[in-house]
Amino acid sequence: MAALKLFLLAGEPSGDKLGGALMAGLKTLRQDVEFMGVSGPEMQAHSMESLFPMEELSVMGIAEVLPKYPELRRRLHQTAEACLAWQPDALITIDSPDFSLRLARLVKEGSDIPTIHYVAPSVWAWRPGRAEKMARQIDHVLALLPFEPPYMQEAGMTCDFVGHPVVAESVATHEEQAKFRADSGVGDDPIILVLPGSRRNEVARLAPIFGEALRPVLAKMPDVRPVVPAVHAVAGEVQDAVRNWPGAPIVIDPRATPDAEQQKRSAFAAADAALAASGTVSLELAANATPMVIAYDMNWLSWQIMSRMAKIDTVTLVNLVAEEKVVPEFLGPACKPTEISKALLAILNDADARQAQITAMSETMAKLGKGGEAPGLRAARSVLNHLGAPNP
Repeated sequence: MAALKLFLLAGEPSGDKLGGALMAGLKTLRQDVEFMGVSGPEMQAHSMESLFPMEELSVMGIAEVLPKYPELRRRLHQTAEACLAWQPDALITIDSPDFSLRLARLVKEGSDIPTIHYVAPSVWAWRPGRAEKMARQIDHVLALLPFEPPYMQEAGMTCDFVGHPVVAESVATHEEQAKFRADSGVGDDPIILVLPGSRRNEVARLAPIFGEALRPVLAKMPDVRPVVPAVHAVAGEVQDAVRNWPGAPIVIDPRATPDAEQQKRSAFAAADAALAASGTVSLELAANATPMVIAYDMNWLSWQIMSRMAKIDTVTLVNLVAEEKVVPEFLGPACKPTEISKALLAILNDADARQAQITAMSETMAKLGKGGEAPGLRAARSVLNHLGAPNP
């Protein structure tokens, strides 16, 4: 029997995590899987070489993309040509819809290679017409949220809810949390996690706002310690950004810390509160039952366009899945240090507000598949079943 050849594309760290879990699941079910494509460290750990650095695709926002469009277009055609030349059994694109769906279109135009997209577009949130457009180049969808398959199926694609990998991630033990507190010199002081994003443009825009939001908090609670876990791609930018922050922030820098991932896990579990950019990280916080405040800003033009297309009044997945707006958000023009700091102080000092978030987080994790088969394995089964490939 010929080996199963799969061409995968991830364009940012969250997609790389999904891809790594999918690849692990596929290897569990099949011993004869070969991979090629664009990936980050999580996927590369499964013996996949990336055609070029994945970070080149980590750009978000209409105005932010425009200056980089020529290079992105070159990488798009390079990736499509590599896929078509290799003739895989399927193309699997992971999130990063702007780049992913353009790639799928080029591959469809030049072949009959089946196309699978991992992460359903949030058509329930904005731009509902995206599902119909996506169906022109995507055959099958792997959905992270339980309410997404009907939207995809109505548009003409097959779709399986496979759960979110965050529910399978281990949470640091009390001993690991205590070790992190001791090793970092935090002791028993309260910890605020500060997470200004995983893309350079996010860190550039959000880090100054987040730093200013900490000042009133530290003024009233001087024993609070800010801890800033940084992803590898923006660790340098984060180190530069926090130099003027109050509270002597502790940066978990994966470039200089051999056990950075373990320290991050411990910090997430040990934290008393978090200030985070909108995105998948909110689910990582929810998995650790860490109360949070979400804030996000972008280029004025991007915000004007996106806010007018929105169909929902919250972007935080805990609020959406639990169907209760318990996590405070400060988005676009509302992303101001003064209001963010008030929300952080409320979370730190209001036991009822913290408990409301923790309850909603527990409900969210259950709905996302916690306690069931690992999402990466479920995603792998969905891929193999769609392709009609044998699997246990």
